[in-house]
Amino acid sequence: MITDGVRPRQPPKPVHTEGLIDARPSSTAQRVAIRRAAHQILDRPLVFEDPLAVAIAGTQTAENQETSFGRSMRAFLVARSRFAEDRLRQSLNLGTQQYVILGAGLDTFAYRNPFERSGLRVFEVDHPATQAWKHLRLAEAAIPVPSSLTYVPVDFENQTLADGLQQAGFDSRKISFFSWLGVVPYLTREAVISSLKFIASQPAASAVAFDYGVPRSALTWKQRFVFDALAERVAAAGEPFQTFFEPDELAGELRRLGFSQLEDWSATEIHENYFAGREDGLGMSGGMAHFICARI
Repeated sequence: MITDGVRPRQPPKPVHTEGLIDARPSSTAQRVAIRRAAHQILDRPLVFEDPLAVAIAGTQTAENQETSFGRSMRAFLVARSRFAEDRLRQSLNLGTQQYVILGAGLDTFAYRNPFERSGLRVFEVDHPATQAWKHLRLAEAAIPVPSSLTYVPVDFENQTLADGLQQAGFDSRKISFFSWLGVVPYLTREAVISSLKFIASQPAASAVAFDYGVPRSALTWKQRFVFDALAERVAAAGEPFQTFFEPDELAGELRRLGFSQLEDWSATEIHENYFAGREDGLGMSGGMAHFICARI
């Protein structure tokens, strides 16, 4: 469990990544990165500032982003990154020393970490294929890997989060903050609860921020139209939705696991906090998305 002095896992050489790339990294992770990058180019004022987003996303950044669906998805994705990093900053005041990014995709926090000098260690957890693909993107973009970062390859459906982190040098005695963006809807309920149970076992003041979707039956007919379009798209990409929660149901589950402080934002609250008063039409729609921060 002792992490002091543990060296980060460096990107493997190409000969080691070939088989993983053949296994196909997450197409959802790639689309998320493209939309996050497009926000840096197309939108002012920025809701979420990420100076590395364009470099790591590649050349498709601003293509096909100005449809109504594209703007709505872009708003959702940048708002959830903003929500998570805002909660991380709050957690640092409570003594957080470790930041675990579950399903990291092409997230760039570790490479622009403003708290590195204060000792914040970052653990990126992701499927091995997606992680190997990210290593190649980082190399192509000439983005250096900081010594404060450790890579943790984990297949959530076949490995436990606890085992993966322990093998990577995560210290379960330290207060930690977890972000889990764009992952929960794609996992089985059992996998979601298992990971939340592990997070709930961490020291007091540890926390997790994640997004989740409400069931289709809880939506209006207009919201169901948006939901169905998105569900069809992710299913066609081989990454279908599997798990949804009613807010009260999820709150009860989290409290049962040991989380005592919950902050849950609906799509309306997300829009009011991050997009109110904008004149460019960027904002939330669809109604299914919630952001939640749960603290022990």
